[in-house]
Amino acid sequence: MELNVIGAKPLSVSDEVFGGEFKQALVHQVVVAYQAGGRAGTKAQLSRGELSGTTKKFKKQKGGGARHGDYRAPIFVGGGVTFAAKPRNYEQKVNRKAYRVAIRSILAELNRQDRLKVVEGFGIEAPKTKSMVAKLAELQVSGRVLLVSEDASEALYLAARNIPYLHVVDVMALNPVNLVGSDHIVLTVDAVKKIEEWLA
Repeated sequence: MELNVIGAKPLSVSDEVFGGEFKQALVHQVVVAYQAGGRAGTKAQLSRGELSGTTKKFKKQKGGGARHGDYRAPIFVGGGVTFAAKPRNYEQKVNRKAYRVAIRSILAELNRQDRLKVVEGFGIEAPKTKSMVAKLAELQVSGRVLLVSEDASEALYLAARNIPYLHVVDVMALNPVNLVGSDHIVLTVDAVKKIEEWLA
């Protein structure tokens, strides 16, 4: 199949990478796993047995209403937590092959929805926001835009930095959350070739 390149001749690409079927269940699984892997998992609370303080019984057993042992019980303010949270790892295992299939599936669906654009290059030599705004207007993209370069330059990052919802990433930093969360993806020709090498 061929991808239209803005201002140049069409680029021949693999049907497997940019023309496959959309596997919604797999994409959902991979996106959830990616987000879960980014969680810190450092939440920690103290149970009644871990709190410092006396365990002395503070009132007699009978005749004073409810029976209590000590003030560290969860029912009291400042007491321990009933099911105290402990640090944990939220990571979910996703096979490398399944991850690549999900990325291919997302790219193919973006291409079908005409949300994938390919350019020869971004042509941003100086770190000027004005140049980037003009380029986006030329490409007719808006909303949440992801620019993918084979080797993103510092000038490109700086030119995009002050524009809301615009992100610049290198090919190797592509992830399912970025792809799914963008309204438009703009790839350079070299980035497309690198993606093909990675996902073929």
